[in-house]
Amino acid sequence: MTVVTQEHATDAMAESMASLYPFLYADSTDVDAVRAQVRQSTVDKAREIIELRREVQRRDSAKLVECAVAMAERFAAGGRLFVFGNGGSSTDAQDMATQFMNPPGNARPMPAFALTGDIAVVTALSNDVGFDVIFSRQVAAFGKPDDIAVGLSTSGNSANLLRAFEEATRRGLLTVGIAGYSGGKMAEVETMDYLFVVPSPSVHRIQEAQTTIYHALCELTAVALAGGRTDST
Repeated sequence: MTVVTQEHATDAMAESMASLYPFLYADSTDVDAVRAQVRQSTVDKAREIIELRREVQRRDSAKLVECAVAMAERFAAGGRLFVFGNGGSSTDAQDMATQFMNPPGNARPMPAFALTGDIAVVTALSNDVGFDVIFSRQVAAFGKPDDIAVGLSTSGNSANLLRAFEEATRRGLLTVGIAGYSGGKMAEVETMDYLFVVPSPSVHRIQEAQTTIYHALCELTAVALAGGRTDST
């Protein structure tokens, strides 16, 4: 049986960080060399996210338009958007709700709510019932057939998102998942109306591309809601 000590864990973390940011762990004190490494690292990461966004566009442009039209139909019928996620994805959920409530230009505001926003509700449900129900209970309380449920997860495996999607489907909401890697368990939900997967093993790149996805959805939905023409290219 292997015992992992604190020292071993610290060494492993240092090795991992050194592989990501070698210029921080180099013995050399050559400032110009460090600057060059930082510059190259920045360029490499920028190229990676640009290519990843292009890949998502190639794979899902038509589906993004289709989803936006479906969301616009729900908003036109009086529906609301409920969006949720954990950790960094909870921040993205709040940003997504903000984008829909305050879309660019003179677009019509769309009613959107982040289910991570009421900390009293989240902590009460976590403490009294369980963390797995913090979103599904809110969907059950607020959700109506014309509404929309959007869940964000880098892994696609969050149990509380899966529970929320089950509840949303049961109540007739339009369901939209935004995941990373290969989609995780969210990709196994046969009742999901739309699923967008960012195919990357990097959490950082996944979340950056997910931001692009929901910003595009917001703009496309606003155009569709205004009766304008959307373009999948």
